[in-house]
Amino acid sequence: MSIFKKILKWGAAIVAVFYVAVVLIRIPHFYNLRKTEEQVAKIHATKLALDDVMGVNLPPDPGALADATIEGVDANQNGIRDDVELAIFKEYPNSAKTRAVLLQYALALQMEVVQSFVNKETVTEVVTEQSRADTCLADILVPRKSPESSRNYSDIEKIDVYVNFVKNKQLNTDVRNRARKDFLKNLGSYSESTNDKCDIDSSTLPN
Repeated sequence: MSIFKKILKWGAAIVAVFYVAVVLIRIPHFYNLRKTEEQVAKIHATKLALDDVMGVNLPPDPGALADATIEGVDANQNGIRDDVELAIFKEYPNSAKTRAVLLQYALALQMEVVQSFVNKETVTEVVTEQSRADTCLADILVPRKSPESSRNYSDIEKIDVYVNFVKNKQLNTDVRNRARKDFLKNLGSYSESTNDKCDIDSSTLPN
């Protein structure tokens, strides 16, 4: 075999090895990209159901198990922590509209602790959904006088009462507060969600 052919043979072998190495290095990247896309789609598809607002399938009181883990108990598997869901119903038994927006906000907060894949993209999408739920809460429970009008201090205080009610139930332990801080370290910049502000049309609710 001529020296030229040997050079070609070794050159081809080196190129092949280099190609395989590049492919192997890129496999984790494509895996992470696919998992991210799947998780983001799941985040956007997670919505509050009307049955949840109306208490069709309320869970039993989880008792001490509510705080045994960061994610808590979700026996009826609607994405809302059971103790938080029951607290909202106990506080607002006669207002489906209030329950709807508070449950949506609780659902968005709970997304933080049920992510199977956490990175900048998934964290940002979860926070985008939380912002959407916050906007829904404000618009339904403390509506503006007109779309163009700004909120005064009194309005903001009223909104904070509702927001803090859910947050204080959701973030009721030091472990959960630390977990939220760690989660938000991955946050990137975000804009408004492309979903409707409210999962449930408040005009369809009886009260």
